Amino acid sequence: MKFTRRTLQSAAVLSLVGAIAGAPAFAQDKPKVALVMKSLANEFFLTMEDGAKAHQKEHANEYVLLANGIKDETDTAAQIKMVEQMAAQKVNALVIAPADSKALVPTVKAAIDKGILVVNIDNQLDAAALKDKGITVPFVGPDNRAGAKLVGDYLAKSLKAGDKVGIIEGVSTTFNAQQRTLGYQDAMKAVGADVVSVQSGQWEIDKANTVASGMLREHPDLKALLAGNDSMALGAVAAVKAAGKTGKVLVVGYDNIGAIKPMLADGRVLATADQFAAKQAVFGIETALKAIAAKQTQAQMPAEIKTDVVLVTKDSK
Repeated sequence: MKFTRRTLQSAAVLSLVGAIAGAPAFAQDKPKVALVMKSLANEFFLTMEDGAKAHQKEHANEYVLLANGIKDETDTAAQIKMVEQMAAQKVNALVIAPADSKALVPTVKAAIDKGILVVNIDNQLDAAALKDKGITVPFVGPDNRAGAKLVGDYLAKSLKAGDKVGIIEGVSTTFNAQQRTLGYQDAMKAVGADVVSVQSGQWEIDKANTVASGMLREHPDLKALLAGNDSMALGAVAAVKAAGKTGKVLVVGYDNIGAIKPMLADGRVLATADQFAAKQAVFGIETALKAIAAKQTQAQMPAEIKTDVVLVTKDSK
């Protein structure tokens, strides 16, 4: 969707929303819920979308779902435009996994001002930015720091004090990226490992591959790479292989996407965390639907709903 990427992406959003608006399913007595995700090139968000669509199919008489996501993780402008287009369609609720914890807040505020109920999933919106705008937005999602510490603690069993490790962070302005890095650092501090580098891989395979390759060159005695999501772990695995260090440099990730499973099985990835993408979307949608049914205002919605996150290794059932 690049042409000028934003021009074409905006056109795609308009086309999608226009097509949905013309469909018979848009019965006026059904609440309309918009699900706006991050990159649909990331298997995690495709799983999230599939889970949401399956839920809507099971509850087709209860609500209409509009689901879409941006092409890459960092295109906040495209996501802002997507939210604006959804708001223009007079949706009743918006469930959003924001690409940026701060940049999306003004757009969310504009949606709330139009009477749209907003629920935040996956990546938490910045508390200070929300306070500055005088709004509250319920967050439905896992404790990312605790989840990353689970993964880091498992890795720590294969490390000793003084071992050098690198952290490949997601988009550094996002709350979940920051929290996962903190969780990894917690675990590494506990075992006495030396975190020699923290760099952003932008949540993406290729960028993480470049970052991992650089870390391996700069620190030839590196013992492990801790990636903030599984897409970046895939990039790290490729970098480790290219450096001829498979089995010598351990890799962990976060998300438990399908592509990581064979790597868990053969040891190229030591561990990941499952935060149940499909359930996150559904919990967010259900939170919005309950608020609509109860005629709640934005301020009356619950502040936070914690969802599960679990460690996944080759021995996980």
